[in-house]
Amino acid sequence: MSILYDEGQQAIATESRRILEARVHKDDLLPLLQTSGRYHEAFWATAKEQGWTALALPEAYDGLALGLVELGLIAHQAGRTLSGAPFLTSNFGAAKAIELYGSDDQKQRWLPGLASGDVIGAVAIASGPDALPAHPKVTLTEDRLDGVKDGVSGALHADVAIVFANGPGMPVLALVDLAKVEKTAIDSFDNSRCLADLHFADTPAETLVSGSAARAAALHILALQAVITAHEQTGGAEALMEIARDYAVTRKAFGQPIGAFQSIKHRIAELYGLVELARANCIHAASREGQNDFVTAAAAARLSATEAYDTAARDCVQIHGGIGVTWEIGLHLHMRRARTLALEQGSSLFWEDILVDRLAGEAA
Repeated sequence: MSILYDEGQQAIATESRRILEARVHKDDLLPLLQTSGRYHEAFWATAKEQGWTALALPEAYDGLALGLVELGLIAHQAGRTLSGAPFLTSNFGAAKAIELYGSDDQKQRWLPGLASGDVIGAVAIASGPDALPAHPKVTLTEDRLDGVKDGVSGALHADVAIVFANGPGMPVLALVDLAKVEKTAIDSFDNSRCLADLHFADTPAETLVSGSAARAAALHILALQAVITAHEQTGGAEALMEIARDYAVTRKAFGQPIGAFQSIKHRIAELYGLVELARANCIHAASREGQNDFVTAAAAARLSATEAYDTAARDCVQIHGGIGVTWEIGLHLHMRRARTLALEQGSSLFWEDILVDRLAGEAA
């Protein structure tokens, strides 16, 4: 695929940016940091209203039958404006797991609600810092789950979850109705992510995939979510680059704009390079969905986007100087989000291992 968007895709990007910039404001996001368990309801209402929740799902289940490229465009704009809810990614991950591995009954039950956004999904694959654990803390015995999945993004408000668990002598990817599952909210660095521990105690569960295929399926779902997260990270990095650029051409020191100094303009130029590399990797990864090299492309996108957003968050604060660390200017919102997204869907160390293993395998 070309790394250029077509006319229809550009229209999606332009319209979603216009809507989000009109409806998501820093002053709405700052209070969320001080309260555990709340998210920016206006953002999620907009996502439902605009059909973004249905974008990449089949028409048979009330979806719009578009793809990862188009959903990535929405995520990019959400990253620019600091969307105050994680459900665009988690709903997509849960819905794709059901679409790819679920039965017809499971699809009929869950996909229309996930497509409309009235049902919220979560993906509970990781165990603590381990994105794809060899021995999950949760066990599945005779279609009953026991154990704890800790730090699950979006889980506090989720209605259904995809859970990676230990089955009888083999890993299992399971579907769980969270209606009666105990949830413990986590007071986090970025409270709008609605992190929660899920406590399973003889909880009914339905097996989607078991055995060695379960690990491959879990990695595929992680990769799908990683591509969406990478788009969101790239959008945040792009916004920070532009904020730094605009400040550098207006703020003066020693009688000239600070952007005239090499220490400033070189940083901004480096940010531009990081953002464009991340953008190209994101588009490539999204276009490779369903191909043999998809996970490899997803890993590359994830790594480059994480580096771009982390670097942009740090450098933008530095370019602003003392005002950059104040509550009111809000750059810390991006710093918090950059650090949070760097850990969701697996850390850079995890994706580096995946990338090296895949490339080594291809070379062999």
